Amino acid sequence: MNLDMKKKIAVIGLGYVGLPLAIEFGKFRSVIGFDINQSRINALREGRDDTLEASEGELREASRLSFTTNPEDLADAQIYIITVPTPIDAHKRPDLTPLIKASETLGKVLKRGDIVIYESTVYPGATEEDCVPVLERVSGLTFNEDFFAGYSPERINPGDKTHRLPDIRKVTSGSTPDIAEKVDQLYASIITAGTYKAESIRVAEAAKVIENTQRDLNIALVNELAIIFNKMGIDTEAVLKAAGTKWNFLPFRPGLVGGHCIGVDPYYLTHKAEALGYHPQVILAGRRINDGMGAYVVGQLVKAMLKRKIQVNGARVLVLGLTFKENCPDLRNTRVVDVVHELQDYGIHVDVHDPWTNAAEARHEYGVDLLEAPRNGDYDGIVLAVAHDQFKVMGVNGIRSFGKSNHILYDLKNILGLQESDLRL
Repeated sequence: MNLDMKKKIAVIGLGYVGLPLAIEFGKFRSVIGFDINQSRINALREGRDDTLEASEGELREASRLSFTTNPEDLADAQIYIITVPTPIDAHKRPDLTPLIKASETLGKVLKRGDIVIYESTVYPGATEEDCVPVLERVSGLTFNEDFFAGYSPERINPGDKTHRLPDIRKVTSGSTPDIAEKVDQLYASIITAGTYKAESIRVAEAAKVIENTQRDLNIALVNELAIIFNKMGIDTEAVLKAAGTKWNFLPFRPGLVGGHCIGVDPYYLTHKAEALGYHPQVILAGRRINDGMGAYVVGQLVKAMLKRKIQVNGARVLVLGLTFKENCPDLRNTRVVDVVHELQDYGIHVDVHDPWTNAAEARHEYGVDLLEAPRNGDYDGIVLAVAHDQFKVMGVNGIRSFGKSNHILYDLKNILGLQESDLRL
């Protein structure tokens, strides 16, 4: 049953998910790392990972890993793992374009006996209903006769140096019982935490999409509680700490919900449900709450400024942090931009400072020009949006030094003490 160790693996998409996977396999078997971004490939060949997920030493350790942008090089592999992004469009609809293009690329090199494994988050059925037909059409081969498929959802947590790929249990699946066993054994060779073989590809797809939907709903609940408690004049963090003394209370905290998973995955599930004639109630209600938090935060800030008799139109506000989470350069689907745009709608001049992210990427993705270093005494408002360690080290005095003598400090991440900020969720 074991997959022949001589079989070469190709990992398509070398982002936060694909690169760690290629590195782990590349430590002991031949791996082709493929990406369409030439600058990304150049950096990796030089031993540099701009996502900061892999060190130069880890890249060196993967001695059997090579990098390419040439699709023809993929023909040398027999096992393909697709780890491209699956975003949503401006209308919150799933965008399978990267997945379909990757499938088309593979279809041109697919051979009899090959296995194609998808890791990208999708709705149940997408692998077999949307991707496999592309492979068949382009290759001219027949599914489950000439080639086979698997699905093993990614569980990478960007920026997390504790829960690395080998330490996170992996769900696996295959298009036949025999292939399911082979896919499971393939991943078991690098996942020390163990694997879980799902009953089918659709079950594995569904398991992935509900992981983040569940988390999204839990955060939506505490976001709504924060809004209610703010109206009551009760500190939400104090309430959550008190409730957390019960053994089974879940430790979720309010905040902006972004990133490549939590703010995106629920829309894949609701899209599929609506296509089947069912209109989700709870999932979409949670999404509306979380998507509206940027506007809520700015509304609270503006009210506080008015109470302090700070002129709103023409005011200057500093936003500290742009990435979707702390100590990570990942800008994907960051909801801090909602705060920036909402502030700008009030006629406020907004400066954004983030020591973790790439200025060119911030400008390209969101039209935000990052400030290299804020000046002391410049701002009418300060929004502490991301809990980077650099901001924690500053402390309340360092952060407040950026503000004018009369300013509002909004601590979105509860980094500071209750009495140290003017507002917090």
